[in-house]
This record gives sequence, structure tokens and C-alpha cells, in this order.
Amino acid sequence: MLSLQEISDRIEIQQLLYEYAAAIDGKNFDRLDVVFAPDAHVDYRAFGGVAGSYPEAKTWLTKVLPTFPAYQHLMGNAEIRIDGDTATGRVMCFNPMSFPRRQGGIQVAFFGLWYLDTYVRTPAGWRIQSRSEEKSFEHNVPVAP
Repeated sequence: MLSLQEISDRIEIQQLLYEYAAAIDGKNFDRLDVVFAPDAHVDYRAFGGVAGSYPEAKTWLTKVLPTFPAYQHLMGNAEIRIDGDTATGRVMCFNPMSFPRRQGGIQVAFFGLWYLDTYVRTPAGWRIQSRSEEKSFEHNVPVAP
């Protein structure tokens, strides 16, 4: 049986996951400052992104994501393991993204992945200390010219 503290910790971490999705999908990248620890490491290479410090990843996100007309991150099946003031997570994500087409219109691609996370409790609450992606699938991704 989970203690009240464990239940509270799980809810706080799940809220952190939703905050991440809302910040990314709303293109409000400064909102990520309450999601990641300042010294976090982020690895988005599974789908061709960057790996590095949180500030480097944030800079990359602010340059790349606005080039897509629309996208969403649906988070689910969060396997969270808490150990005191640290935790790990394997979080499923379904991520449709629209790509502008040269001939006009958009093409929607679908990405399935898991976020592999470590979390840390800070005085300001839980934060992501590290995040990497594990690729599951991609579908209908435009071929580069």
C-alpha cells in the first residue's frame, strides 16, 4: 500500500509530465524552467534531435518546434518508481506532428516513444533531472528532398 507521501509524490511527478506537454505544445518554452532542474541533461537524439544540458535543449526546442504548424504530446502509462528524494520514470508518449508541404498544405506524421526520466525533489518541488527518448515507431514522416 502506498503512503500518503508516495501518493502525493506520484501526483506531483505526473503533473510535471503534463506541464512539460503543455509547455511544449503551447510553444511557451520558458514554462519548461519549472519542469527541468537547472542542471538537467536532455537527450532527444532518438528522433534526430540534440543531447546536452537543459539550457542547450531549450534553445534547440525554441528554434526547431515553431517550424511545425502543429503538434501534440499525449502522455500516458507513466511507470514511476520513487526512492526518497529521487525517482525514475518510463513514460509513454504519442506525438502527432504536422509538417508543411512544399506544394502547400500539411502532412501529419505520428511518433511513438517513451521518455526515460530521472526526477529529483527540490525545494521548489519535483523536477526532471534527466530525460532521454526511446523510439517505438514513426509513421508517415516526410522524406527529405
